[in-house]
Amino acid sequence: MPEGHTIHRLAGDHRKHFAGTPLQLRSPQGRFADEAKLLDGQTLLDVEAWGKHLFYRWERGEILHIHLGLYGKFRPHRVPLPEPRGQVRLRAWNDARGFDLNGPNQCELISDAIHADIMGRLGEDPLRPDADPDRLWDRIRRSRAAIGRLLLDQSVVAGVGNVYRAEVLFLHGLHPERQARTLSRVEFDALWETLVRLLKLGVKYNRIITADAADFGKTPSRLTREERLLVYKRAECRRCSSAIEDWKLGARTIYACPTCQPLQEA
Repeated sequence: MPEGHTIHRLAGDHRKHFAGTPLQLRSPQGRFADEAKLLDGQTLLDVEAWGKHLFYRWERGEILHIHLGLYGKFRPHRVPLPEPRGQVRLRAWNDARGFDLNGPNQCELISDAIHADIMGRLGEDPLRPDADPDRLWDRIRRSRAAIGRLLLDQSVVAGVGNVYRAEVLFLHGLHPERQARTLSRVEFDALWETLVRLLKLGVKYNRIITADAADFGKTPSRLTREERLLVYKRAECRRCSSAIEDWKLGARTIYACPTCQPLQEA
């Protein structure tokens, strides 16, 4: 499933290329045909991202909500557009560019009330300027849940997925099973700042990068897939060469170094 950096990157690209222009919309698959007909020819006003959700606002007030889920994918195109590939739920284009949307978990028109309800159920998004780390801290410091579980809970922190949670916990030497309430404010602040920095880096380079490129004598854009991550799906720790452990936490597999991330007693 795409993590928050991908969604914010998409929002920025779609805002840049499509906002302020009238768009043609079709649903080659047919499952979004009535809604596409309603939006066809309208000007797109703005694109907003929160966590793993995208919201497209149109000139007559409609809101298009998209959540890619596990299998959703956008394919960008130049005009003229190629023939649709696979089951294209939504195709949109202006005079210069377009995109196809395949396999989203959600692609729907919603009301302002539903939009507000979705936003109200999402946690703090490190990539949003209106994120409130104090509000997140208040929740973290009261919770008996494992910090590794909370980081994956979209109602707590929106946009952080399985890769970022493993990597950020490793960077700060925090065991994923450590109770959230045992973190100090200093530890929390450092964790939040790293999430913001890494997600912004992900938006810039359109990929997850947690390793220090200087360690390889490279720029971030030159790092290979093997070099970009520190602990996720690795066999051994880059710092101490210990065997990386993995287990299920929050319905997803977590990766951690038992030496660099010792579990502290509650």
